[in-house]
Amino acid sequence: MATSSDDMKKDLTYRRYEEGDNEWGSMTDMIFKEDTSYKCPTYVHRTPPCQGSCPSGEDIRGWLDIVRGIEKPEEDMAWQEYAFRRSTNANPFPSIMGRVCPAPCQDGCNRNEVEDFVGINSVEQFIGDTALENKYTFDDAPADTGKKIAIIGGGPAGLAGAYQLRRMGHACTVFDNHEELGGFMRYGIPGYRTPRDVLDGEIQRIIDLGVEVKTSTKIGEDITVEQLEKDYDAILWAVGTHSGKIAPVTGGDASNSISGIDFLSAFNEGRLKAVTGNIVVIGGGDTSIDVASVARRLGAITNINEKDRPENVVMGHTAHDVASTAAREGANVTLTSLFPVENMTATEHEVQDAQHEGVTILGSVMPVEAIKGDDGRITKVKYAKCEMDGNRPVAIEGTEFEVDCDLLVSAIGQNGALDNLDMDNGHGFIDADKNYGVPGKPGHFVAGDIVRPHLLTTAIGQASIAAESINHYLNHEELSNRPKVDVHHYDLLQKLRETGLEPTNYDSSGDQRGTDSTDFAIHNFEDRSANEIIKSTQLFLGHFEYEERNIRKDIPVDPENIIGSFRERMEGLSEENAQAEASRCMSCGMCFECDNCVIYCPQTAVKRTPKKDATTGRYVYTDYDLCVGCHICADVCPTGYIDMGMGE
Repeated sequence: MATSSDDMKKDLTYRRYEEGDNEWGSMTDMIFKEDTSYKCPTYVHRTPPCQGSCPSGEDIRGWLDIVRGIEKPEEDMAWQEYAFRRSTNANPFPSIMGRVCPAPCQDGCNRNEVEDFVGINSVEQFIGDTALENKYTFDDAPADTGKKIAIIGGGPAGLAGAYQLRRMGHACTVFDNHEELGGFMRYGIPGYRTPRDVLDGEIQRIIDLGVEVKTSTKIGEDITVEQLEKDYDAILWAVGTHSGKIAPVTGGDASNSISGIDFLSAFNEGRLKAVTGNIVVIGGGDTSIDVASVARRLGAITNINEKDRPENVVMGHTAHDVASTAAREGANVTLTSLFPVENMTATEHEVQDAQHEGVTILGSVMPVEAIKGDDGRITKVKYAKCEMDGNRPVAIEGTEFEVDCDLLVSAIGQNGALDNLDMDNGHGFIDADKNYGVPGKPGHFVAGDIVRPHLLTTAIGQASIAAESINHYLNHEELSNRPKVDVHHYDLLQKLRETGLEPTNYDSSGDQRGTDSTDFAIHNFEDRSANEIIKSTQLFLGHFEYEERNIRKDIPVDPENIIGSFRERMEGLSEENAQAEASRCMSCGMCFECDNCVIYCPQTAVKRTPKKDATTGRYVYTDYDLCVGCHICADVCPTGYIDMGMGE
């Protein structure tokens, strides 16, 4: 029988403070007494910094744990396929991204505090290559919702958007103005970095989900936006930025001054097969490195016909034939950067490869003038050494020098080609709100470089969020705030369902006392992954021994053999090395079954979960009848998964 509220207010048997108490004591002193406390361990899931640093929000720790053998797949699935499926929840291009992503995840890796980061992108490449070799496919799309989305652009953002939307059951049509899909992955990055068979395989997997494709179709010319609005329930703009900028210096408007985007597009389309004379590239990022490295590989024609000049080929006035490019020699290529070479934004190993291949790289210099000859073409570029005032270069007086130039290529940024479209924000881009909707245009969404030029992985991550926003829009649902840590998280409840350990239904009619022994809830677990990224200071770093990174084999190309060499420059990890590299992951924020807490508990209060009830994140439990709150288990937990959080 319940006690009445009146009875509860009389004859009190408990008082927190006695008469005369007028000072608040130290909570630390109240909680901690010698080697015991009122606090007991609880298990807290947080997001590791690798995932927090990944613009596409991959569950990196999750698929590394699968590769290393900690998290097990369902009985009828190989671990290689399980790792592929976990990886591609966020990113459908593991092979390509494992090769070309500059891996900000590795910069954030807590293992840097021990010796060296985990080679995340090398393991990702292994997952992707293995998936292609074994012909893994995505699960079939669910039943059709009856909704249709037009996706404008078949690059990384457009294809990732189609992938996520098809997984929600929506019909998708991808429109692209090129002959083939791939966007910047095909027409911007050279094939020795994104092998075309790999790219084609990863694109085909997406198309096989039932994605309709219309190539060689330009929106605004071949089909109007108004027609799209009539035929489709929503539109995702993923047009990329295919309009490059030329050097903003006097004389930079000459006929032999072109953009890096146009140069690489002409090469990747197969039109540009050689260069001429001295090539000067202005930049400092990955695109400028690609231009310089491609120019070295193409080689220079010595007997120049006007039609063979590269600017004429790039601008579509003519095309190279095999005969005209047969006699080639090494091209002199100079790449210049406003920043010191060591501070260039290009990936470090790409810079090193370019230098090894014979590209001259000059750092801390700024172009001052493009000097023209009598024919109006640039013959030299005048430079000066410079210092940076924030992001603004300041020339150092008296340091001018000239570089011979037959072709000036500027890789200094790009914007969208939005002609005939009422989408331009006045700066060559499309505005986006926090959910990647286009402000003032209901039903229009946007993702990728057309929002802000950045990494391929950024475009993929934006497309994933845009797809969720489109799904809410089609279902007439309000858009909620995005999580503070907006990535794909490990889901313990989903894992319990997968392993047949799902909690039972809650019965409100039963006795609600002593619920720690019931099985309708997940006990002693808190998921803070949507709000917290775990720091290295929360780990027990002393647990980790020095282990050298398993590095992919580099296959350099010597300068004398560079002409016509378009093979891949690195060899992927073997299965053994991929597993060894994955095992270097410190599994920040999630148990990796090291047994430290079991071994070091002086009360034997921490115990292994019976095998039939155990899964990732539920490897151990605490017997609170034995726990004295000594916090040793939390101190020796390498991954920071244990907090002294209960009982305060």
